[in-house]
Amino acid sequence: MLDEHPLDFRSDDADLLGILSLPENPAHVGVLIVVGGPQYRIGSHRQFTLLARALSDAGYASLRFDHRGIGDSSGQEISFQQLDNDILAAIDTLVGAVPSLKKIVLWGLCDAASASLLYWRRQHDRRVAGMVLLNPWVRSEKTLAETRIRHYYGQRLLQGAFWKKLLSGRLSFGTALAGVLSTLRAKTGSQESSSDSFQVQMQDAWCEFPGESLVILSALDYTAREFMLWWNAFRPQMPRLESVSLVEYLDANHTFSSRAHRLMVEQATIDWLDTRMGRV
Repeated sequence: MLDEHPLDFRSDDADLLGILSLPENPAHVGVLIVVGGPQYRIGSHRQFTLLARALSDAGYASLRFDHRGIGDSSGQEISFQQLDNDILAAIDTLVGAVPSLKKIVLWGLCDAASASLLYWRRQHDRRVAGMVLLNPWVRSEKTLAETRIRHYYGQRLLQGAFWKKLLSGRLSFGTALAGVLSTLRAKTGSQESSSDSFQVQMQDAWCEFPGESLVILSALDYTAREFMLWWNAFRPQMPRLESVSLVEYLDANHTFSSRAHRLMVEQATIDWLDTRMGRV
């Protein structure tokens, strides 16, 4: 039987609200669903609510919560790079509500995935034993420009509609060329990330993190494509590549909004929890 109830807790001067989903006999691994972007604890197309219920059915307790400034939590809205205290307070709340928990997994989509890595980099919270990271946000001028060149302009050159518009005069050759040149300038003119950039902090976190991670990507999503460019450049530095599991869904969008893709993400998460985290 599903047990869901709200939990109020404090983070600094903000009052936060979370929803605990608790199975009858919870495993010793709990999941904190971190919310990012413009979302709140329900998620787009009820993604986080349905995920929490699927986790509960599989025996995993979870907490999904509104960080400060969103949903039903108080305070001024903050960026994904500033979520450390709210994530810490949420972990404390989850562990306090389910004392049998021995491990915590952070689950996040887009910039919430990035926030999870940044949290571990700065806090080194040893309770965090795993992370599930969906389409992590690594946006920079360089990755955006390279993604556009590879996946946008490259595809457009192969489309008959593009050439019809160009040859009919409906698309100016100068305009098309200017777009390409602007993107090339952004790619070649971009500086490498500074040592304190969030992308470098994410790299450091992954290199230092002693736990397991699952990366789930949408092949139709530009954020995921940017991530893969970043990951392929960074991967040789990883000391424990075997700790990273990667799953890609070829026709999924950014939030895995179709029922089929949502169920795939839920099952991939549960399978990974069962096999890589262990129930005890």
